[in-house]
Amino acid sequence: MPRLSEVIAALDTLWPPGHAEEWDAVGTVCGDPDRTVSRVLFAVDPVQEIAEEAVRLGADLLVTHHPLYLRGTTTVFAGTFKGRVVHTLIKNGVALYVAHTNADRADPGVSDALAGALSLRVTGPLVPDPTDQHGRRGLGRLCAVEPALSVRELAALAADRLPGTAQGIRVAGDPDALVRTVAVSGGSGDSLFDDVRAAGVDAFLTADLRHHPVSEAREQGPPALLDAAHWATEWPWCQLAAAQLDQVSERHGWGLRSHVSATVTDPWTAHAAQAPARPAQTVPVPGAAVAAAASDDASGAPN
Repeated sequence: MPRLSEVIAALDTLWPPGHAEEWDAVGTVCGDPDRTVSRVLFAVDPVQEIAEEAVRLGADLLVTHHPLYLRGTTTVFAGTFKGRVVHTLIKNGVALYVAHTNADRADPGVSDALAGALSLRVTGPLVPDPTDQHGRRGLGRLCAVEPALSVRELAALAADRLPGTAQGIRVAGDPDALVRTVAVSGGSGDSLFDDVRAAGVDAFLTADLRHHPVSEAREQGPPALLDAAHWATEWPWCQLAAAQLDQVSERHGWGLRSHVSATVTDPWTAHAAQAPARPAQTVPVPGAAVAAAASDDASGAPN
């Protein structure tokens, strides 16, 4: 069995920490480099539920996409939820490793996995990494939709292929517009609107789209926007990452057993659907009935 330090070296080769954004917090969070590793669990979020799943599984290493301490910390006190995660992992001999924006930029990376889940053909990165002479690495992916689908059909495909969440898939744009090309970006993507428009695609599938950026984007016309749950757009990477580590393990004869968590850690837990708003629909205003009664003066006095 390999030591943790050997597995970390392999993970650093797959997702070099130097390719992460400057603000990011990637790499090894906890773990003894000399302990052996036989079982690895992949997940999106390093939350308590996932830490306990790793313990139940008997994993020696937990690999997550999202960092535990993105903004740093001065404590790992178990009275905090993040500190409790660290204590749970260390007490049970489970190491934690994070691959975040370095996995977003990787070839293949998070957006490749998202495209693969929808059977889209990747044609290149949305935002190429200038340090990659082969032009394959970067943020987001440009994809061909073969055969072409309507926006409505693409949204239905995403709803069917991505893990189910309370949010589902939201659409901004003409549902009947034809989509031959689409940009995809796992995780939050409204900072990429300029790149998407410059690419001239018919649609953009991502997550965490906010009101004002979407409103401004719609006023400028196509592309159509498809907004999925953040967790759902990144979960397919866990499957890709596990397969990549399996290949490394096979080459080295390590015999690692890789697992992908099926636990839904999307923070939204319910969705109450509403009927589409009608322009003539009136919304009751608190106190309006009282005001109307007061204005109905039989004396005819001016209101």
